[in-house]
Amino acid sequence: MTARPSPAALNLDRVRRLLEEAETAPSLEALAAEVSLSPSHLQRAFRRRYGMSPAEYHRARRFGQFKAALREGAEVTEAVYAAGFGSGSRVYEHSDRLLGMTPASYRAGGAGASIRYTTTGTPLGRLLVAATTRGICAVTLDEDDRALERRLAEEFPQAGRERVDAGREEWLDAVIARIASELGWSDAAAPALPPLDIAATAFQWRVWEALTRIPAGETRSYGELAASLGRPGAARAVGRACGSNRLALIVPCHRVIREDGSPGGWRWGVERKRELLSRERRREAAPAPR
Repeated sequence: MTARPSPAALNLDRVRRLLEEAETAPSLEALAAEVSLSPSHLQRAFRRRYGMSPAEYHRARRFGQFKAALREGAEVTEAVYAAGFGSGSRVYEHSDRLLGMTPASYRAGGAGASIRYTTTGTPLGRLLVAATTRGICAVTLDEDDRALERRLAEEFPQAGRERVDAGREEWLDAVIARIASELGWSDAAAPALPPLDIAATAFQWRVWEALTRIPAGETRSYGELAASLGRPGAARAVGRACGSNRLALIVPCHRVIREDGSPGGWRWGVERKRELLSRERRREAAPAPR
């Protein structure tokens, strides 16, 4: 029997829907009044659940529309108004944080951005971790370094890309250490996750945040994940959000499977997905050391 959402969860879901329906971001006070909470309590609870404030959530949703228009080839000015922004100045005020670069640079494949990356071996193949000056922008698996570097170049074809050796970039080393610790490839304690620099829609952020709550060794279907987000008919949209994830293992989209129990696809290879789930299940089932 499926547990019913708590009143607190229902309140936050109502606030989220209000934000998604609003053309102009409602004030924190107005949102709090809708669910009979104090503004400060709503701010804290919303940030805990969605990883951002209500104002940031509304802005991220608009930036998702803006990003899609840029990717489809729209001019920056066109994209500004198509996404509902009143002026270009509002976009440029937040674009560095939400896109990792200016809108024109993003549209041009990352022109002007500087990306540092490193690679390492894992039981699942080679791993690449990349970061801009603002945070981690890619975590990728593949057969060899050449394939990994090609993937990075396809995502940011015009960005400056510099390979760095292990030990020369704190953020990159921290991600590798965290992955190794959480997946049992190392006995060292997992370090804190560095900041992320990933452009995404508000819905994608919600899906990715929900993925991080699936325990290691367990799986959810696309439909189950959609239902947990209050969107029972959005299994396809959840699948697309999983497919757009560029943070392999950090955002565990490998824990989502098809409704019939088959593994489905995975950006980094279905055989790796099977092997990763198998490793997680064995690790979770192993007796704890005395």
